[in-house]
Amino acid sequence: MTSPSSTRSIGLLAYDDMQALDLVGPLDVFGGANALAHGAPPYELRVIGLHARAVRAENGLSIVPVHTLEDAPPLDTLLIPGGRGARLALSRDARLLDWLRERSKDTRRIVSVCTGAYVLAATGLLDGRRVTTHWGYADDFARRYPAVHVETDRLFLRDGCFATSGGLTAGMDLALALVDEDLGAAAALEVARYLVMYVKRPGNQAQFSTPLAAQAQGNGRMGALVGWLLAHLDEDIGMERMADQVAMSARHFRRVFAETFAMTPARFVEKLRLEQACMRLTHGRAPIERIASSVGFNSADAFRRAFRARYGATPKEYRERFSF
Repeated sequence: MTSPSSTRSIGLLAYDDMQALDLVGPLDVFGGANALAHGAPPYELRVIGLHARAVRAENGLSIVPVHTLEDAPPLDTLLIPGGRGARLALSRDARLLDWLRERSKDTRRIVSVCTGAYVLAATGLLDGRRVTTHWGYADDFARRYPAVHVETDRLFLRDGCFATSGGLTAGMDLALALVDEDLGAAAALEVARYLVMYVKRPGNQAQFSTPLAAQAQGNGRMGALVGWLLAHLDEDIGMERMADQVAMSARHFRRVFAETFAMTPARFVEKLRLEQACMRLTHGRAPIERIASSVGFNSADAFRRAFRARYGATPKEYRERFSF
């Protein structure tokens, strides 16, 4: 990996009752970039505490900050992990909120992981902006911060100088995206390989897979339908056939499906097809036309259009960027 001409200072906020992985996951991504650099490391990593004493994460891990709010140096990027402390005490800490507002004036990127978005939102800096957070807290977040636009179906997203991610490991995906932004796609992929991460995922992927989400939402016949769909994606699947599979009338099925999965059957099937296509693109070298057919698209052109609309890249571009 080629090092940049200047080193970027990354500050990571540490506090009591944070989610440890929200801090150490991104820390290892940036640290991986340092480990793979030829020459000077691209990042200076600084853990910043509200006070000089050690902090205790939710899982019991103790971390000793090297800086406090008062002596923290200028930063290129500031990262706020999530956790119980972020949702409760930290989002009401006037001293910290004032510090964040002041730091936002000259910090290039301010990043939250998981429910770290609660802290950023409490400053008012996210008002009118698009954010994501852990799906399990999205409704509560939206109630507490109605001026912020929450998008739950995002792994991470960027709005201006602010970047937010979904829960836990999504913070590592976001950190990889920042490495990509700083050092280039090849460097980010090298870090992903080094960390043995499954795949370097783009931010417009969902926080969890469509089948997993559906199995969590569905039950009985509707839950079993998901497995059946996955086994028959290469076939013509219309609403009538799905209704027959769960022994319902088409009209009743349409209503129950919408109540269960909050989308139309056609939209759901398309999401399944595209998600399965992503897996096949990054695992093996089957021709794109064969993959399109294997997940139920009538033509490679229709597949490319749907894929680009969903992921912002062609299947070929996606394969080149994210496969190992």
